[in-house]
Amino acid sequence: MNKSTKKKKKFVNYSKWGYIFLIPFFVTYAVFSLIPLISTFYYSFFKYFFANGGLEKVGPTFVGFDNFKVLFTSGDFFKYFSNTMAMWIIGFIPQIVFALLLAVLFTSNRLRLKRQGFFKTVIYMPNLIMASAFSMLIYTIFTTDGPINMMLKSWGWIEEPIRFFTMVGPTRAIIGGMNFMMWFGNTTIMLMAGIMGIDQGLFEAAYVDGAKSWHVFRRITLPLLKPILSYTLITSLIGGIQMFDVPQIISNGMGTPNKTTQTIVMLLNQKLTPSMNYGSGGAISVILFIITAILSMMVYNTMKDKTSNSFDKYNKKQKAKRGA
Repeated sequence: MNKSTKKKKKFVNYSKWGYIFLIPFFVTYAVFSLIPLISTFYYSFFKYFFANGGLEKVGPTFVGFDNFKVLFTSGDFFKYFSNTMAMWIIGFIPQIVFALLLAVLFTSNRLRLKRQGFFKTVIYMPNLIMASAFSMLIYTIFTTDGPINMMLKSWGWIEEPIRFFTMVGPTRAIIGGMNFMMWFGNTTIMLMAGIMGIDQGLFEAAYVDGAKSWHVFRRITLPLLKPILSYTLITSLIGGIQMFDVPQIISNGMGTPNKTTQTIVMLLNQKLTPSMNYGSGGAISVILFIITAILSMMVYNTMKDKTSNSFDKYNKKQKAKRGA
């Protein structure tokens, strides 16, 4: 009896230390994320801003859903949200295509490409450049007296310089292309990590059975890579909805031409400066939060339902061939 009690006394429970070490995280999250999130929802139902250059405080006065009604009836929100999604799609489609292609090439045991470290560094480098510096560089390249117009003139293709930033299509294409160049390296690294996590024996078995590279990619790589693809799509979607720095600099904050490059976060920035309109800004933030949550859940559920079907069908076909 005495020995058992002594053993119990010697036993020390360390599980509480895990919770103690988590306290700084929860405190930081509550102060910098949770409380601002709750206050954003709260002020979205109030008329609260500063007039006369920020000298006169108006509100807070409870107005219910009036801030949301103004956003939807004015039409600005839908217009700027469609601008945001259009520029995100222009950049994301080539981004995911090039990233998948490069990830498959770099991880292929059959190709065994040399100097992979060098190429991985090169494609990731644009992600390390500040968006503001990159935007100024691209803006300088495409101006009327920039290198692009100078080359086209010297080749005799044009007589007058092209004003790229006065046309809707080229301006959106430039912004989408910049987002593509900045993020496709990061996407490539993530997809490479996902492919390297797949059992290489599956690829070897497929090639032994006579499968071609396209069938291996479609029936094995893509189905088993869909968890990483869904993560990439969701994070890229969130980043696209929050697009601000590149179009802000390219269009000088005006969304030129004719507000076609004005994003929803640029509208939010205009509401918060200089009048500090917490009511309208909070309403925009709440709507963005809801839209982001809905789209993310749709992407997640769509990718989740189809993750294993394609691979299972391919596996059954291969077993049937072996049985025959």
